[in-house]
Amino acid sequence: MRMIGAPFSSAGRPDHEASAPKALRDAGLVERLRAAFGHDEPVTDGGDVVVGTSAADSHRDGSSGLLSLPGLEAVTAAMRSAVAEALLDGDRPLVFGGDCAILPGCLRGAQDALGDDQVGLLFIDGHEDAWPPHESDTGEAADSELGFLLGRHREHLPPSLESQLPVLDESAVVALGPRDGDEIEGADGVPSLAERIRLVTARQLTAGEDGAAEHARKALAHIRARAARWWLHIDLDVLSSDALDAVSYPQPGGLDWNQLSELAVAALSEPGCVGITVCVYDPDRDPDGTGARRILDWAGSLARPTGPCPEPPSGRT
Repeated sequence: MRMIGAPFSSAGRPDHEASAPKALRDAGLVERLRAAFGHDEPVTDGGDVVVGTSAADSHRDGSSGLLSLPGLEAVTAAMRSAVAEALLDGDRPLVFGGDCAILPGCLRGAQDALGDDQVGLLFIDGHEDAWPPHESDTGEAADSELGFLLGRHREHLPPSLESQLPVLDESAVVALGPRDGDEIEGADGVPSLAERIRLVTARQLTAGEDGAAEHARKALAHIRARAARWWLHIDLDVLSSDALDAVSYPQPGGLDWNQLSELAVAALSEPGCVGITVCVYDPDRDPDGTGARRILDWAGSLARPTGPCPEPPSGRT
């Protein structure tokens, strides 16, 4: 496993989520992962990707509707390269952000390295993240990245960015944990992704006969029927504010740490996971480090049998 830091906020600021990789390293994340995974999957620290000064651009582009468009292009290219390099070296990338806008570059890098466009996605997030950028209140790409990955709302993106984005098969994508359905329903002309992909809300995850682990197993059965290899994305705002309040956009409800662990461990017990993203921790909202310590405790629980990392192709693509 190769830990990769993604110090990027699609709000175009150098602090908050962008400072999460450093804060988590300082709290001892690498050491915690090494202790948890041991010899089963040695953990190396691949450092942070370089996004440059463009990541601090908070201008909202009139054509695309996005904040920090130069920064988004830079981090997409950087994540694409770093993830592809890790996989080609035989390591599974574990990417700590940063916010969810880093995900498209990660998935494109996985496709490049594996020579396979059919990479599935298990998307664990408190939001659907498929807003048309011009309809987003914030203009942050983290409001829109899953929509981009499904081929939506890309018509106003510059070709230099659009060409870097993968398009996923909708049938190989499952979202677990969104709870912003009321906000989406109240927005004119913004349909829920539940009309396009398999989506299980936070309320559905925490009610009924199936527990969180069973929902994860069903999600992976759905994904793996269409894609043998898949990516696990975890946005920590899927948690309730009682569990973690160090996020920029809290909502009522959400999961607790045990439920998130059940989801992640059950998912990682299925074969085919080629990489993991964990995003949206905000150190500026965690002055005493309580949130960081909880994240480290939870990250250690991810060390479960997951099967071998798929062999990379013989040459780079």
